[in-house]
Amino acid sequence: MAASTHTVTNQAPPLVSYDVFNADHALVEAVERHLDPQLLDEAYGDLSALGRTSGSAQVQAWGTLANENPPKLRTHDRYGNRIDEVEFHPSWHRLLGKGVSAGLTAAWSRPGGHVRRAAAFVVWAQVEAGNGCPLSMTHAAVPALRTDPALAAEWEPRLTSMVYDQDLRPAGQKAGVLFGMGMTEKQGGSDVRANTTTARALAEDGTYELTGHKWFCSAPMSDGFLVLAQAPGGLTCFLVPRVLADGTRNVFRIQRLKDKLGNWSNASAEVEFDGTWARRVGDEGRGVRTIIGMVAATRLDCVLGSAGLMRQAVSQAVHHSTYREAFGGRLIDKPLMRNVLADLALESEAATTLGLRLAAAYDDGGEQERAFLRIAVPAAKYWVTKRCTPVAVEALECLGGNGYVEESGMPRLLRESPLNSVWEGAGNIQALDVLRALQREPAALNAYLQEVGKARGADHRLDGAIKNLLTELADLDGIEGRARRLVERIAVVLQGSLLVRFAPPEVADAFCASRLGGDWGASFGTLPHTLDLGSVVERARPVS
Repeated sequence: MAASTHTVTNQAPPLVSYDVFNADHALVEAVERHLDPQLLDEAYGDLSALGRTSGSAQVQAWGTLANENPPKLRTHDRYGNRIDEVEFHPSWHRLLGKGVSAGLTAAWSRPGGHVRRAAAFVVWAQVEAGNGCPLSMTHAAVPALRTDPALAAEWEPRLTSMVYDQDLRPAGQKAGVLFGMGMTEKQGGSDVRANTTTARALAEDGTYELTGHKWFCSAPMSDGFLVLAQAPGGLTCFLVPRVLADGTRNVFRIQRLKDKLGNWSNASAEVEFDGTWARRVGDEGRGVRTIIGMVAATRLDCVLGSAGLMRQAVSQAVHHSTYREAFGGRLIDKPLMRNVLADLALESEAATTLGLRLAAAYDDGGEQERAFLRIAVPAAKYWVTKRCTPVAVEALECLGGNGYVEESGMPRLLRESPLNSVWEGAGNIQALDVLRALQREPAALNAYLQEVGKARGADHRLDGAIKNLLTELADLDGIEGRARRLVERIAVVLQGSLLVRFAPPEVADAFCASRLGGDWGASFGTLPHTLDLGSVVERARPVS
């Protein structure tokens, strides 16, 4: 019997046993908006099933266990043989298996696949973000491999499989495989043209021997990797299988696993190549051009992953405030707390709406949409990933001291929140990429302006923001020094245009008033008090 002094009152119940997908109105509406109506019933069924799985107490416990038991490097077996294996907690494998079976690597192989996968990625990121890395790498490898039709024919069916097989054996013997990536080196980082890993051609056409190192190798337990190395013709993309066709292990020496700020469940490694067998992907000297499709796809996943983290942070904050009472009433009914929650909800919905719009452009695949993605992906990656950390911090604060305690799950969200901003090129890299598109690809700017122009005339603050953006774009003097400011405006104007077209009036009004109209403070909870904030918060509330 509990002591009378320890009676538990005024605590929110756990946010479990709910459908993560259907509780997210912005996400459900985006799927309905962008998906062919003939695909909706099947997609809703799949996403609802994943939503219920993601909201279950069991799967949430798996996420906790995977983080509490990070991967371990096993360089040698008991007899002294070099094995270079990474050992994961069983919960990691359960989560990864669920992600693969939910189609998070299968976007390229089914109609409407990118929108369906994007929605699933947002949902699944709310359970445990670490396993999103191998899922993302595997998904993103497909466009790079398609530069070589023979390689694509061999590997794409395995990459897009919905079967998870964790054993290390030849890929030809597996129903499904995972891919990782190794681009950066310690002397160059994002400047991959400074890479020193070398590739020496072997007798068999298209095969090489690699020697060198990679400072960050994503998902080192994967079946294959796309890496960059210096061939005689210049920087080139290669496919490095983990296990060779004859069953022998390729030379893939894992020197250590990174001790990271967050993302604890996932292994990131430093690896050495020393006579490592590789197959060339694309032509020599065109490595960046070959692998850029993979980079773009993973950048979109950074947007989607951040949208998922923000959604979960907001859900926890709204859920807590729904049940917690203070100063004579529920927190959610207090005007000041309602302002904070509404502000957070706006950021979350804007991120989700933008992420799904980009996924829809991938499904379309037309020339106009490809041009639009050229600017929209790096701009969204720059802005949405940077908004994730302040959202996580403010949402944690909504729970007070409870949010600072590890058991709440909020510290894990906070540790995870900066990663997507760093991964696949930090902020300056994204900003410079947008500048290159503006300067070299006029079709990209035209496609962007046509997209935001679809909402012109619907809100005077949006119209003013578009006009101001055009003024900035007309002045290219010293543009690199103000690139961040410019790219931020590109992203926020795009978000505003999408919300004006598709979100409820109260959401669009609040976003335009604050983000575009300037009626906003320097922190969350500073929205104009005259707005319909109650409706914004209610829309964001997860129904448990």
